[in-house]
Amino acid sequence: MVVPELRPWRAARPHLVRAANAVRPRLARAEEAVRPQVARAVEAVKPRLARAVDVTKPQLTRLATVRPRKTWQYTATAAGAGLALTAVVVTAAGPWDSTGQRTAERDRAVALQGTGGADHGGALGGSGAPAPAPSAGSVLAGLGTAAGAARATPTTASLAGVLGPLLKNPALGSRHTAVVTDLATGERLYGAGAGEALTPASTTKIATAVAALSALGADHRFTTRTALEPDTRELVLVGGGDPTLTAHADADGWADLRDLAERTAKALKKRGLDDITLSYDTTLFTGSQVHPIGVNDNLAPVTALTADEGRTDDSTSGPVTRVADPAADATKKFASFLRGHGVKTSAPGPSKATGRSENLAEVTSPPLSTLVERMLTNSDNDIAEALARQVAVATGTRADFAGGGRAVAAALTRLGLPLKGARFRDGSGLDRADRLTADLLTALLVKAGDPARPELRAVLTGLPVAGFTGTLAGRYTDGAAGVVRAKTGTLTGVNTLAGTVVDRDGRMLAFAFLTADTTDPAEAQAALDRAATALAGCGCG
Repeated sequence: MVVPELRPWRAARPHLVRAANAVRPRLARAEEAVRPQVARAVEAVKPRLARAVDVTKPQLTRLATVRPRKTWQYTATAAGAGLALTAVVVTAAGPWDSTGQRTAERDRAVALQGTGGADHGGALGGSGAPAPAPSAGSVLAGLGTAAGAARATPTTASLAGVLGPLLKNPALGSRHTAVVTDLATGERLYGAGAGEALTPASTTKIATAVAALSALGADHRFTTRTALEPDTRELVLVGGGDPTLTAHADADGWADLRDLAERTAKALKKRGLDDITLSYDTTLFTGSQVHPIGVNDNLAPVTALTADEGRTDDSTSGPVTRVADPAADATKKFASFLRGHGVKTSAPGPSKATGRSENLAEVTSPPLSTLVERMLTNSDNDIAEALARQVAVATGTRADFAGGGRAVAAALTRLGLPLKGARFRDGSGLDRADRLTADLLTALLVKAGDPARPELRAVLTGLPVAGFTGTLAGRYTDGAAGVVRAKTGTLTGVNTLAGTVVDRDGRMLAFAFLTADTTDPAEAQAALDRAATALAGCGCG
């Protein structure tokens, strides 16, 4: 998309004002929730975890002796053992209740008219009431030096025995790579093509998330504001690159365009203005707004000003037709809200706020940690591309697709991550020219679990939960529901999966599976799910 020329009578770039106040969404800030020492939390759960393992040992012993060709039996048994284990694990990290179920999972249980675990507000059975459902396991269960030292570390040979036959499935295409890493120590326990760079699809968002959180901080917020130019009647709606700005009647805790209009109208009337020239400023981001794949229902044109991701319906995630010019569309909606408060406007056009303009009102996004969770859970391409550009802005790089990719790579390099072979062409993974290795994906997850880096924790708490949330909500219905937490990736001929799992011995593992040249996406997806479920039931020490 060609960005319209700015009006010639406008001047230099504005100095954007950052706000201190903002509203919170329903999902609590993951970073603040995990500040208590993880090791202390693990010690607290250790006795109950040990009892859970003892209870499930008969099943798991049988599971370990299953022949490789009977992988369906392996997976089914792992599912039962995994749920038995996770039902008693206590969490100390992320927006979870005491049994480890995230807010989104509780909401889903309510929507299905069921109950969750101990703290989920449901009945405990009897009198015809349903019994509580098993909770998802603690997001950082099995992580911590003291508790981890007492648990058996899976061996390379045992992991190869479990994963090898599963990864030879023809459904996984002509090329596939895999890595399993101990999340507590960072030690690679299993690797097949660990350093081979393949197209990662949406698992790219894990890298984007780590880069954004490290460059900006978990508490960073994006500001959308209105600026009044002096000695004119021009009001400029200035985009701050917030991909979650909403014009919906129920803002649900996100930055609210209606609220901004109301407060702007009040400020205008105090100045005796009720008829203004309305403009919008999108100059925070640069370059083409249209992704290299072209116009696509999975992503709106990328601009610093957008409301509801330019969606043409009331959806909040998933593919849908988008408006051609999100900034113009958002400003038209803003104009209608102003009119509702008695302020007339001209037809809006592009402009640029000057350094002499007066800031009238502003709204800010929730913390970046919350945006990262939403991005990962829903595989939100719009948030991913906006965050890659925000990393570029924060580091003085050109804020376009290529610049965002360079900025993400630079941020990960500063963290000391293994980037050999990696290539970032966008922030979402929609570009087939992206390249990541299984080694890098697991290293990103290990970095996110580092107790010394709580600002990265939203990468783990945002991962979709098998059978509960986001892109894994409909998967693992007969597998490790609530146990596997992973980011999915799907393009034509590409299926990927990267995330975390707590194995039978209570040790937390990071894993990454990448495939190329798959021909049946459903079969490839099922094969990857079986491999992840096998890890959940693995007593491979």
